[in-house]
Amino acid sequence: MLTGRERVLKAIRCEETDRAPWVPFVGCHGGALLGVSADVYLKSVDHLVAGAARAVELYQPDGLPVVFDLQVEAETFGCELVWADENPPSVVSHPLAMGSGKTLADLKIPGPDDGRIGLSLEAARRMRQAHPDLAIYGLITGPFTLALHLLGTEIFMNMYEDPTGVHKLMDFCGQVAQAMAGYYVEAGCDVIGVVDPMTSQIGPDQFREFVTPYVAPVFEAARQRGALGSFFVCGHAQQNIQAMCECKPDNISVDENISLEYCREICLERGVSVGGNLQLTSVLLLGKPLDAQRNAIESLDIGGTRGFILAPGCDLPYATPPENLSAVARMVHDEYERGVVRALQTEQKQADLFDMADYGKTHKVIVDIITLDSEACAPCQYMVEAVRAVTPEFEGLVEWREHKIKQPESLVFMTSLMVKNIPTICIDGQITFVSRIPKKEELIGAIRRRIYEKLRMKIRYRHATLYVLGDGGEAFQEALSRTERAVAELGAEVQIEQVTKPAEILAYGVDPSQTPAVVLARYQVKAVRTPPETAIIKEWIKDALL
Repeated sequence: MLTGRERVLKAIRCEETDRAPWVPFVGCHGGALLGVSADVYLKSVDHLVAGAARAVELYQPDGLPVVFDLQVEAETFGCELVWADENPPSVVSHPLAMGSGKTLADLKIPGPDDGRIGLSLEAARRMRQAHPDLAIYGLITGPFTLALHLLGTEIFMNMYEDPTGVHKLMDFCGQVAQAMAGYYVEAGCDVIGVVDPMTSQIGPDQFREFVTPYVAPVFEAARQRGALGSFFVCGHAQQNIQAMCECKPDNISVDENISLEYCREICLERGVSVGGNLQLTSVLLLGKPLDAQRNAIESLDIGGTRGFILAPGCDLPYATPPENLSAVARMVHDEYERGVVRALQTEQKQADLFDMADYGKTHKVIVDIITLDSEACAPCQYMVEAVRAVTPEFEGLVEWREHKIKQPESLVFMTSLMVKNIPTICIDGQITFVSRIPKKEELIGAIRRRIYEKLRMKIRYRHATLYVLGDGGEAFQEALSRTERAVAELGAEVQIEQVTKPAEILAYGVDPSQTPAVVLARYQVKAVRTPPETAIIKEWIKDALL
């Protein structure tokens, strides 16, 4: 009987195993298991170790990461972090960005005791001692993602305008990754996971030029120290899978944006094993145990028992229901229960989608960013930052919104717009940039074109308020719900107000006995700069009152 550690290592080496190993990426979710916030959890050795122990008890894993936080290295270089209750911290300043006052020469490779590195290594040592039969993953920030943290989105333009500077930065970040890999191996980790989600934002040619030379040595260094290497990527990165294999990792782990069949086909013939790709949000976070079981069986059937590790696509959301992960564990460990789930009739549920036919027909241009969560996902964060940076240039003509699909209503919104990959930018309901952070000029151009289209269509600038009148009861709540849905489906800038006091209801010309009722007050600009003629104003009044 293989131990979990043995099973994971055999699978990563593309050897046959008795069953597929199960590695839930318990990051800040460990804090939820202990009842503490993510920021408290990620700053405490005791919490990291206790969270792992609780996950072992509940989920019967074959392997676990020590910590899943792609800001550990960035923090040591002076990147400012914003902490959250249910997410890892996010980077909000870039020490090498234009005007920051620092240069690459000012940065030094961090030591094993700098920042929270020492905390993470101590947690790894204690986990190794407490769980000798568990495969321990030491996760490090990939060179390209670390470069984004240090320089910001300027790096995309610099690839064309200053490639030499980008290569120097990537060489430094590669050295940081090698140092971190060494620290984790010395602390007892079996697998070094290079987590580089920002590589999903570039194509294969840029990948081979700017990433491969600096990532490949990290995996070679890990092997020389007796560990194995896994390359983690999330987002729509299917175009880079072959280039990732050329970096010679032992394993590639992907999320649901990438077909597991495709990944397995490309990787196994190159001697690289595969990990993934349980659906993080729609199934593990928002689904039921039966949904999780079916998703697990589907992945197990595709992955097989050679060169495959069953895992979620990325760091587990903090609030993932433990019962969903326990359900996955039962599918891994219990062949009989897998058979029972297979025998159950598949429920066909039609999502209650929004009607988006008229979306984007309001006077403003609406920019929707569909994300996992910009506080927890680096590509999502930088896409949101790109949109936030350009919208002030349009002086109130553009409104932007982030839709985090960790929230059920945002998942419905994503499906209604037929968005398949995250992060994605939609402009007035039209999918415009898919899993790619646009250059500033490109994004401005796309928004400007939409503004011109609206001007040509002579859309009237209007503002309105909808008043929902009633006693607050069930019928009132139904009227309110339908009103909110109508506004959401139209994407309109319409304010909704609730009126429940009888005297105020009467002021709208409605008797309280006639409620629930909905009153629309529309505000339309009729004249600007020049005083209109009295006769014209009278015509406006008659139109409104008759």
